Amino acid sequence: MPPKGSRKLSTIAPKHTLVLDNGAYTLKAGLVPAASTDLSYDSCTVIPNCIARSTRDKCTYVASELIHCKDFGELAFRRPVEKGFIVNWEAEKAIWEHEFVESTAGEGLMCDPKETNLLLTEKPNCPKELQKNCDEIVFEQFEFAAYHRSVGATFCAYTSADGSSLSSLPQECLLIIDTSYSDATILPIYSGQLIQSAVRRLNIGGKLLTNYLKELSSLRHYNMMEETYLLNEIKEAVSFVTSSKEQFSRDLERTWKGRLGDKRDLDTSIVVDYVLPDYEGSIHGYARPHDPVKSRMRRGLQPQQGPREDLLPVGNERFAVPELLFNPSDIGIQEAGLPEAIVQALGTLPEALKLAFLSNIVVVGGNSLIPGFMERLESELRMLVPDNYLLGIARADDPIKHTWLGAARFASQPDLLKHVLVSKAEYDENGSTWLAKKFAATAGR
Repeated sequence: MPPKGSRKLSTIAPKHTLVLDNGAYTLKAGLVPAASTDLSYDSCTVIPNCIARSTRDKCTYVASELIHCKDFGELAFRRPVEKGFIVNWEAEKAIWEHEFVESTAGEGLMCDPKETNLLLTEKPNCPKELQKNCDEIVFEQFEFAAYHRSVGATFCAYTSADGSSLSSLPQECLLIIDTSYSDATILPIYSGQLIQSAVRRLNIGGKLLTNYLKELSSLRHYNMMEETYLLNEIKEAVSFVTSSKEQFSRDLERTWKGRLGDKRDLDTSIVVDYVLPDYEGSIHGYARPHDPVKSRMRRGLQPQQGPREDLLPVGNERFAVPELLFNPSDIGIQEAGLPEAIVQALGTLPEALKLAFLSNIVVVGGNSLIPGFMERLESELRMLVPDNYLLGIARADDPIKHTWLGAARFASQPDLLKHVLVSKAEYDENGSTWLAKKFAATAGR
């Protein structure tokens, strides 16, 4: 480290900021010019946060290159983020370089780190050693001009649920429900500051749901344990959340085949056939109504008619998998469901704050796009809070990009940004321990 005072601090501020919502499943990124006023969801680029290796064509795909893959069968993924935290910087550094620094960068994303600010989001309760590693990579490997790291949900306070309004002042009380790839997190934000004591985390996310669907499909039909990409596609295409626990039980009955010697007809309004891709004539599969004749042909109980198709019948898996968000105990996870976890989080707060948070709930994250999710969450939450409490709950217009948009609008306001950014010269002079204290002190802005 240079002697204190040996380097003059830079006074020339970069003209743009790379805003990066570094999720476990995807990166949400965009370059934001200073004082920009026309930011929207369209300003954000979504990039797979992974390095994939195909065992069939022997090709390796880095991040956005995945769209060029023609055979997703038995694709092996290397993801640098686990449980919401960056744990593999070798892979993450390769992805960042590929997407933002090298000639392979996407349109509007290429930048020179030495002339660019970085605004990076993170999950709450990140271990200090991982934060230290992150800070060192940003300043010592990439050499960004200036940098700020903060919990992503806090930036949501600077934009409305529909992404339309922009404010230099954060919303006073905002409850963010982030149901993402790694987990589901309840985050109360007061005047742009995270109330740490009321944060709750549910270890059920998109990754666990996909793995559960892989297990069910492998047990009942084909061995699908190596088909992560395909099963994730199936989950996104056919999953839905039942309206209540009682409806869940009724739907289970309607999709039960019956005991041996007492076979039943399946309810075709629920059961679907998913036509699997062959990766020759088709890259992606699709769902269609269940056909009992095709099912018998698949099992060899009836002669094959027409072109051969590989079918995966999907019955109660459609609703049993996302049900884990509301009843984790279905697979032995001893945790409260999402509605109960929200009530537990707010139960630690004064009554006045509890009322304010319940009236302004915004849901983000990919799992909120599952049909029926919002209706089930609202109905169960309504049953858990007193009738005289106002319950205002909404899903962001784009729950994938919403956190990025809030961070981008924060970054577009120089008066806000200058109070939280730390320059590389300041880091070189004061070191990583000082930087950690600086970010902790400005966490509430």
